[in-house]
Amino acid sequence: MATPDFIRTIRATAGQQLLWLPGVTALVFDDEGRVLLGRRADTGKWAVIAGMPDPGEQPAACAVREVYEETAVRCVPERVVLVQALKQITYENGDICQFMDITIRCRAVGGEARVNDDESLEVGWFDVDALPELNEHALFRIKQALTDAPTWFDPMT
Repeated sequence: MATPDFIRTIRATAGQQLLWLPGVTALVFDDEGRVLLGRRADTGKWAVIAGMPDPGEQPAACAVREVYEETAVRCVPERVVLVQALKQITYENGDICQFMDITIRCRAVGGEARVNDDESLEVGWFDVDALPELNEHALFRIKQALTDAPTWFDPMT
């Protein structure tokens, strides 16, 4: 994920200390029930589509924007799936962040999935029964998006 300019401005005075930041994950499903994923340029791993809202941007608008920016797919938000504090991350440059993630289920309404920025190596639709290797948090979010049942998940464990 590219560092937004407003974070660079904060880092100029805050240094590398812990920043508590908002994050949005967009789980986009097509009419066939497949989920949209991207293979990240920074890690080479498949992941759900995610990003940070701009100051003042609503989470649902952020989800729609991030999906289009990264994949060229147009989507509409359907519902909030999960809100959770994620584990603290220390990046290679020493910056420390912790994200409060809002996961939103979305429905694809147009566009053709393709790499649309420099953050992804590949993008594609995957049957939920034939997903590429994903981390446990991504798998949990996808599972939650497929059900209406409330669930507690503690990412700190």
